[in-house]
Amino acid sequence: MEINDTYKTISTPSEQILLKEKSSKFFGYAFPVNSEDAVKEYLEMLRKQHSGAVHYCYAYQIGTDTIRYRANDDGEPGNTAGMPIYGQIQSFGLTNVLVVVVRFFGGIKLGVGGLIAAYRTAAQMALENSDIVERTVDVTFELVFDYKNINRVMRVIKEKRLAIASQKMAENCAIEIVTRKSNADSIGTIFEQMFEIQIKRKE
Repeated sequence: MEINDTYKTISTPSEQILLKEKSSKFFGYAFPVNSEDAVKEYLEMLRKQHSGAVHYCYAYQIGTDTIRYRANDDGEPGNTAGMPIYGQIQSFGLTNVLVVVVRFFGGIKLGVGGLIAAYRTAAQMALENSDIVERTVDVTFELVFDYKNINRVMRVIKEKRLAIASQKMAENCAIEIVTRKSNADSIGTIFEQMFEIQIKRKE
């Protein structure tokens, strides 16, 4: 069975975009996020930056195996803001991303259809304005072994082109290696079969 171990996200926060609709202003932003804490920080930043706005609507999706997502209308009529924004995250096929649309009310009501279209378009513009990248889903292993085995371990790391996340060299060596999820089982097996080397998969 082939393991899908890549995902698409954005590399950096997008530039601010502005959509004007019947004198309302919609400012759109996209941010790369890996946690709900990061979501809160970006929302707080935007609330300070646009302290006169009436709505800070957003959606995010985080994770690769286990997906967590949320769509928030922030006081707009139900499903007119958060879900249209989330729909754009899905349509771009992204994860680990937060899209926020900040609205300044211009005095003219847009109606349900108008709101959905405005929030969807602002989210789309923010994502079109982002640097979308493909990343690999990685697995980290910790290797623990005596210093005398360093050459054997390093030879495998070099042959298999594994990334080293951290290393502590003393009598006892501890190295953290990173590999793509699709290679994890075979890499794990190689080290498990090596004498005097302990390997532990980190979650």
